[in-house]
Amino acid sequence: MRLSFHGVRGSTPCHGQETERYGGNTSCVSLQAPGQVPIVFDLGTGLRYFGDGTAPGEPFRGIALVSHFHWDHVQGLPFFQPMLTRGARFDVFGPRQDDGRTVGEVFADIITPPMFPVDLAQLPATIQFHDLGDDDLEIEGWRVRSRFIPHNGPTLGFRVALGGRSVAYLSDHQQPYDGSHAITDGARQLAEGVDVLIHDAQFTPAEFAERATWGHCTAEHALWVAAEVGARQLVLFHFDPRRSDDELDCQVERLRAAGAARGVDVVAASQGLSLEVGAARQRVGVGRTA
Repeated sequence: MRLSFHGVRGSTPCHGQETERYGGNTSCVSLQAPGQVPIVFDLGTGLRYFGDGTAPGEPFRGIALVSHFHWDHVQGLPFFQPMLTRGARFDVFGPRQDDGRTVGEVFADIITPPMFPVDLAQLPATIQFHDLGDDDLEIEGWRVRSRFIPHNGPTLGFRVALGGRSVAYLSDHQQPYDGSHAITDGARQLAEGVDVLIHDAQFTPAEFAERATWGHCTAEHALWVAAEVGARQLVLFHFDPRRSDDELDCQVERLRAAGAARGVDVVAASQGLSLEVGAARQRVGVGRTA
């Protein structure tokens, strides 16, 4: 299985010389394996840079696992080129809502005038929506586990497994408000013993002290979670749009040393980064995709 990162920022896209190495697009990660329909975690602006792997002349077929409906996780859907192509099909799975709306209804409310020029139903591709909660299911041969995790509003984390390899995706994950370390049963069930844990790392400890209720965590908490559940590799993700490349370099080097002491390989996500799942430290293509 190969993981590829197409957008790694949280909150809003950003650009400039200070963010060009890690990239400024918002959350989107793809997971691909030979003979399998590709999976995309979240549909942020990075989705535009996902190469769908479709052979020339073949219609796109994909699966999206959407953690929640904040703008930085859904904005890319109508700008994804295959959605403008008849014959393409996207199965989009997302969290059940407390207000009773289905996933399809939420997207229809997002992609509609005046927020968007046309209604979702006018996109030429076929998009099928599916509601998820605390579920375990098989999707096109992938074993998928979803669990609600703490954030602001209904939010899912995911675990995907195939052929003895596993990936957990906890993009937006609330640390305890007092800055301590703890993990819910659902989050533990997602991340226990995974090959790769992709985890929220939006705030520094000083920032978290001021924004403790914003639904995110520190990179230090991400490392604690990875060590607590026995994850083999931690990929720091969902960076604050104000975080510069140089600041991220310093952060990951510090945590890499701390992770080595706890048996966790630590890397920072960047646009263009590609990882072979289960092969820690075999990384290629670090850099921008756009």
